Amino acid sequence: MSGDLARQAMTVLHPGYEGASTPDWMRRALGEGLGGVVLFARNVIDAQLVRNLRAENPDAVISIDEEGGTVTRLEVLAGSSFPGNRALGVVDDTSLTERVARQIGRMLGELDITLNYAPDADVNSNPANPVIGVRSFGPTADLVSRHTVAYVNGVQGAGVAACAKHFPGHGDTVTDSHLDLPTVHASREEFLARDLPPFRAAIGAGVRAIMSGHLLIPALDPSLPATLSRTVMTELLRDELGFDGMLVTDAIEMRAVAAMFSPGEIAVRALNAGVDAICVGICTEEIVYEVRDAIVAAVRAGDLPEERLAEAAGRVRALSEWYAGQAALRDKARGDVDRRVGLEAARAALTTSGTATLDRGPLIIEVNTRHNKAVDPSTPTGITAALTAELPNTARLQLEPAAELPDLRDDERPVVLVVHDAARHAWVRETVARAVAMRPDVIVVDTGIPAPPGEAVHVATHGISRVSAQAAAEWLTR
Repeated sequence: MSGDLARQAMTVLHPGYEGASTPDWMRRALGEGLGGVVLFARNVIDAQLVRNLRAENPDAVISIDEEGGTVTRLEVLAGSSFPGNRALGVVDDTSLTERVARQIGRMLGELDITLNYAPDADVNSNPANPVIGVRSFGPTADLVSRHTVAYVNGVQGAGVAACAKHFPGHGDTVTDSHLDLPTVHASREEFLARDLPPFRAAIGAGVRAIMSGHLLIPALDPSLPATLSRTVMTELLRDELGFDGMLVTDAIEMRAVAAMFSPGEIAVRALNAGVDAICVGICTEEIVYEVRDAIVAAVRAGDLPEERLAEAAGRVRALSEWYAGQAALRDKARGDVDRRVGLEAARAALTTSGTATLDRGPLIIEVNTRHNKAVDPSTPTGITAALTAELPNTARLQLEPAAELPDLRDDERPVVLVVHDAARHAWVRETVARAVAMRPDVIVVDTGIPAPPGEAVHVATHGISRVSAQAAAEWLTR
């Protein structure tokens, strides 16, 4: 095997790994030219971890999903210090969005992390969307475009690369691409007018990376998911929109593509389509070398042009070089600490209907809807913890979808119903209606896309974060 060819193939691979300690195979692969590492909460991320990775390959692109709000890797146990995109879109103050993103960039820069897989630039045009929802700034192209630019400017102004996702737009889907292949049934004209503007705006703002979405869009390519489609990745994104930065796949173990092809074949097809970096979120030593060898074999067989592989590896290196050149910005951002901006944004995003003041510990009933797989399972809603901090006698009950709501009529405690995405779940709305019928004084807190508030006191945080929960608890107690 040609050492140079193998190293080029390693450069385009960006895997994650299981566990808190970096496995020997990851360190060895970095020494062999592995181009990047994706970090997750399970890796127990700190500056020493990143230093250890860079000791093996100083030029590696260290990436993370730190969107704020629901999707956080650094603050997964307590909840994010920043509300997510939907809350920022509700406030609709682009200067505030840029301040929040700058603080996220500052956090990542202090850890020496190269690339943030954010912002989510999807237009959440379909309220039934199971995977985007509050991760989007909102349901319209203009709103999402303005805040995507602000977010990119904030992160990159702190010296860390931003990554707009999930190109060409995951907003009008009813399927989670972690589980199956979503299809977007829009005409080409509708799709280009509704879903592309935020990505066009991000490119105009100089975004350094874009992540592909595993989506089938028949109006663009009737046969292949966008990640594997040259029509979408090269003809549309490169040629028409003019993007020349690093293009990275969403994780290739997601069922949307993994059900179709092996990891090696996905990588080769994505590279041929115009992608530069292959993200493998859940990876092993066997998978890394299987994919590397598949890429090398494809080049030797003439199925993947060597110049295409060289171009992809070059874009990975160019991102690393850009990051190295932003050291002065990162140094400046370290002194620009804005600790209150997250709570300020969460308070501004709070939407309320009716009035209520809790003066004693309530019974909190958490109506559990399952979060999508982009959300770390450890991430808390935070409402119970925030109210307990204010009212120590707070009690908690978790209500699963199949469970019956307890009889609340003789319970003298105030009752707070914490729900998520009531607009998307009929059973949640029915549970709320039953609770209100029993207890007209029930308080409903929705941490997702809310349904119309109805007659009960209603608080919408428009996302899950520690500061969103704190803002709701403040309103309910003060």
